[in-house]
Amino acid sequence: MAYVPPHKRPSKESVSPSPVPASLSQQFKKGLSFRSPENNAHQSGKIANANTTIYRWLTVGLDFDGDHLPCGVFLKPVSVEAIAPISGEKLLSLLALGKSRMVNEEDETGQDHWKKPWEHIAETVMQDLVSSFEVVRSEIKGPSFVRIKPMLVARFGKNLFRGTPPFPVEACGDIVTENSLKQRKKLFYTNLPSSFVEDVTQRIITEIGLSFEDEKDRYIVLLSDKSRPDVTITCKCNVIKADQRLELYKVELNPVRRLVVDVSCLNKDLDMRLMLFNKRILTAIDENAKNSISDLITSAVLDSNVKGGLRWPLGKASSGDRYSVVGMWHTISKRYKNSSMKLEARHADRFEFGNSHGEVTEEVELYLKGIISELHGQSVGTDSISDMLKDAVKMMWEHFLSCGYPVV
Repeated sequence: MAYVPPHKRPSKESVSPSPVPASLSQQFKKGLSFRSPENNAHQSGKIANANTTIYRWLTVGLDFDGDHLPCGVFLKPVSVEAIAPISGEKLLSLLALGKSRMVNEEDETGQDHWKKPWEHIAETVMQDLVSSFEVVRSEIKGPSFVRIKPMLVARFGKNLFRGTPPFPVEACGDIVTENSLKQRKKLFYTNLPSSFVEDVTQRIITEIGLSFEDEKDRYIVLLSDKSRPDVTITCKCNVIKADQRLELYKVELNPVRRLVVDVSCLNKDLDMRLMLFNKRILTAIDENAKNSISDLITSAVLDSNVKGGLRWPLGKASSGDRYSVVGMWHTISKRYKNSSMKLEARHADRFEFGNSHGEVTEEVELYLKGIISELHGQSVGTDSISDMLKDAVKMMWEHFLSCGYPVV
């Protein structure tokens, strides 16, 4: 039998567990510092962390004693085809199986002694958001060959934990403590049901006041640089359809995370991630480097039969002794915007050479441009930013966290 490269092999269907019940306590716990989370497998190592990066984890459904989850909440093993397993470990998702000590969805705003979830999130995030942005602001006047562009984005998916369940699935969730959860490695999985993405682009964008901007069909080529082993170069390319070849239009270094806040929403189908990061756009490249990168891009062959949508002739996936192709993405994105937000609904086909791993995902990202503009002001008005953040999270809570069935 002829050898079939890993990225041409068909993927298996993933198995989804039982649905998550929609009724849980709305009590939020104070934000926890958390171990640095992983990204989806296709993004591993492609987003850098600053020395000052802050991670927080919030969850809905914590008991009043602040340490134990309510009875009926468990860490349930789940199967995600796209995420490579680690020997002896499983992927675990918080799951509600019962209704003990739980309240209905409408009760979330009916108790005076409970803060509304969006208020709690905004109040927990605010101080870290402002301080993290000040760090970015201090770096904006850095080297002239790199333009720093801060972004605040909301992503939707599921918080997953690595490890083994500390108890049988049938046991009471009181056994799970915050301390045990925060010791676990965590990742945020962003592949969404296509029906949910369709609902976002056909219904939700109208409800939240967004208008269609454009649709982009682009390829992204990821390069390693032997002279800078800690850097991944991102080459964004358009397609010259007449010639069926790529045209380079932007070169960036790894984006840098500044603040990551993951929220486990146990009474919803989806969780959310709020992340402040900055792009690093190269504005000046020396001629030799530019020619080497251009050679790699122009030698790429468009091929819809391979994962990532690109392949290179034998020996053409590296240029000289410096640059090598380490991954590629083919993305088709629809973008919607208003004066304060931009939404991107993305179909992404990704492949990494290092681990021969490929994945096709459906994703939704919401960029909070208005808050970034307010933070850019010379005198930051934290009250106005806090109000904007509360309004944005309230909108996401009401429109983006229910998809009808579990993601994993």
